[in-house]
Amino acid sequence: MPHEAFFRKELVIELRKVAEMMRNEKNPEKKIYYFSAAFGITNRTIRYVFSSDVLLADLVLTASYQQLMERLHLCKTGDITVPLTEALFQNLSQALWDLAQAFEAGTSIQQPLERIYTLTFSITGPGYYLKEKGMIPI
Repeated sequence: MPHEAFFRKELVIELRKVAEMMRNEKNPEKKIYYFSAAFGITNRTIRYVFSSDVLLADLVLTASYQQLMERLHLCKTGDITVPLTEALFQNLSQALWDLAQAFEAGTSIQQPLERIYTLTFSITGPGYYLKEKGMIPI
């Protein structure tokens, strides 16, 4: 198996594992912890075999994780204006699964990445407002 194919296969396996672990976990904080493994594997992958699509995925996953952590911090300090819902996490885990599928099939990763970033944008102040207006479906 060529070097790049090996790392892409490992990337797919890890993204699926993250999606599964998030899906099975009840604690939102732990779901976010598992989500961090998604950008962990993309970051490791680009260090071994550079690929612009994996780099883009790394950027989106890292930014999404930062938004999740920011909202978690706000919730812990008493700001419950924007909740971290089970629907959010179920959709995120499905989008991660879809990202793994796209990497495995060699198809465009744009749709799953857009979904991931849109979901995490929906827990920011402006994003939640747009979600409440019905402009961002979850």
